[in-house]
Amino acid sequence: MKLFKRTYIVLLFIFMASPAMLFSQMDTLRNKIERIIIKSPGRVGVAVINLKNRDTLTVNGKEKFPMQSVYKFPVALAVLHQIDKGKFSLDQRIHIIKSDLLPNTWSPLRDKYPDGNADITLDELIATTVSLSDNNGCDILFRLVGGTKFVDQYIRSLGIDGMAIVATEEEMHTDWNVQYRNYSSPFAMAKLLTKFYQDSILSQKSREYLWQVMVRTTTGVKRLKGKLPEGTIVGHKTGSSGTSENGFAAATNDVGIVILPNSTPIVIVVFVSDSNAKENVREEIIADIAKAVWGEYLSQ
Repeated sequence: MKLFKRTYIVLLFIFMASPAMLFSQMDTLRNKIERIIIKSPGRVGVAVINLKNRDTLTVNGKEKFPMQSVYKFPVALAVLHQIDKGKFSLDQRIHIIKSDLLPNTWSPLRDKYPDGNADITLDELIATTVSLSDNNGCDILFRLVGGTKFVDQYIRSLGIDGMAIVATEEEMHTDWNVQYRNYSSPFAMAKLLTKFYQDSILSQKSREYLWQVMVRTTTGVKRLKGKLPEGTIVGHKTGSSGTSENGFAAATNDVGIVILPNSTPIVIVVFVSDSNAKENVREEIIADIAKAVWGEYLSQ
């Protein structure tokens, strides 16, 4: 009987202490992130979700930030949803013409097919748009599925609030302020990444396909991946605005899912906006936050 009581008391102590310990760890991580953010002029928004237990932390989590090319991730989701419904297929050919390949914009697709008049697979189009962040590829995908309104409605149908997709890449290039119309809160983007990775909004085949495309992303190597151990698996999508005439960057972003050594997936969203800091400083903010998250969860 005494042994039972002693065991009960120990278990009761562990049960009562665990939430406090968890709160302490999350509080420590929040403090670390806030100290990192102080180093950056402008606005910084962060969202972190542990997909093993859904622990969630946000800093400025409901504020609106311009997504820039981060919105190519929800565009890809919308296209793959249509593939799952049988409307398209990854191996079908999409004919591109020279007028699809606008100049003065980031486009490896245009570099590869400078004269257009090419039939490329939808697979290549999605991969180039997401992994290489091709702006022309993004607008071709918009036209394929029915425009920004279609993609925006699809994302909203998933229960995502705090995100808006209203302007194409071409439209964003016409006026600096247009990019602010394509916005997301850090929490909304983290929620969308969670639904993508865990909640079966796509077929397993489409989910695994997009995950590998995101893992192969070549942009932003100094952001989420910048200070993580070599070989860390990160599926992510970056977004960058360049700088305005007065030296401010509207968007230096990276969002994605980091896989810890114990296989736990962690969603990390970092938006850095309206900052006149140099690019290396803005990118280091993102890298430092990812490193802090990595270290804190490994210590648990």
